[in-house]
Amino acid sequence: MKKTEKKEKIKKTPKQKAKIALKVLLIIIAVIAIVTVLCACVNLICTASSRNFIKTIDAVEYDEQLIPSVADNGYYTFTTDEDLKVVQLTDIHIGGGFMSVNKDSMAINAVAAMITEEKPDLVIVTGDIAYPVPFQSGTFNNKTGAVLFAELMEQLGVYWAPVFGNHDTESYSYYSREYISDLYSSDEYPHCLFQAGPDDVDGYGNYIINVEDTLGEITQSLVLLDSHSYVDGDALGILWKYDCVHENQVEWYVDAMNALAEENAGIMPKSLMFYHIAAKEYRDAWYEYTDNGNEDTENVTYYYGKAGETDLVVYCSEYNYGLFDAVKELGSTQGMFVGHDHLNNFSVDYKGIRLTYGYSIDYLAYSGIMKYGLQRGCTVIEISPDGSFDCHGENYYQDKYQSVKEKEEVTMDDYYSETDE
Repeated sequence: MKKTEKKEKIKKTPKQKAKIALKVLLIIIAVIAIVTVLCACVNLICTASSRNFIKTIDAVEYDEQLIPSVADNGYYTFTTDEDLKVVQLTDIHIGGGFMSVNKDSMAINAVAAMITEEKPDLVIVTGDIAYPVPFQSGTFNNKTGAVLFAELMEQLGVYWAPVFGNHDTESYSYYSREYISDLYSSDEYPHCLFQAGPDDVDGYGNYIINVEDTLGEITQSLVLLDSHSYVDGDALGILWKYDCVHENQVEWYVDAMNALAEENAGIMPKSLMFYHIAAKEYRDAWYEYTDNGNEDTENVTYYYGKAGETDLVVYCSEYNYGLFDAVKELGSTQGMFVGHDHLNNFSVDYKGIRLTYGYSIDYLAYSGIMKYGLQRGCTVIEISPDGSFDCHGENYYQDKYQSVKEKEEVTMDDYYSETDE
């Protein structure tokens, strides 16, 4: 009988195990490094493609463009005895990566077409210019989206002023609000009127742009505020726990407007306010209107638009530091303009304050939204020399908006129409 020998299992020493673990770790690191370098190279190519497209866009032709100057109080100021035209854009959502390059091109195309046709004196962007969410854009680099939009506005030659949204500087993105603030404020983008605001006030981008007549009287103040991002440990924003305008920002607003009133021969200027995440009063107003069978109430007057978001409808903060109440008490601000909820574009008067959602641009953030066109457009605000204003939404897919590239085919159904059936 052939004798079988039982092979003894050779045990690895701790040093051998450590060497194997080190090799595996190095392989993993090498793979990550290779993938990162490849993604970075591809992203650079895609960014160059977007930049080349921007260079093909013509500057807006004005009969006589208003040029703002910096007043003694430090605020940019437009001087005119005529109407001032402001276009509000919101939620551009430029990804800036290889996964979003085609949708970025669509967003740039849409913005250029609408601004070229409207020829505004000023464009105000109420947040989320950039969208550095890697599983949709292919990058963590939030600077790319900001730079592409700034370069687009320089190419168009149009003055613009942004506020920050929750996506512009995510907790995981490469660049902070402070960095992007410095970028927008740099001499590289002379058409950008962004100001970081006071150091002792929360957020970046709390500032005012004034309109005055040729006699030096302020006829309108445009107040821009940072509504921040997330709260209560929701650093990634996956629980929808949104922040809002803070208490010391409200105090700054009141103090700043009172100071302007003193400069303005004791007359409180009329003003409009722009920020990203809606105040709770937007929800209160819409619920009161719909609870009354979509009929006006004592507090609510409906002007136009719809609420396309489901469930909560208005995805605001659960915190409230008194912004709306301060606006009511001060008696300066006639209207507020926000973004954030891409499918909402309604405009209502609530307790004497006009609350308006801007039409969004987004081709990227909401899944499949590039195929839907009902919500995509801009909001046109006409400000009169007497301080009054009016606004209306404009859909991008009108024939009057002629884009450089052919517009994509979309449906004008509601975004949630298929899932609601």
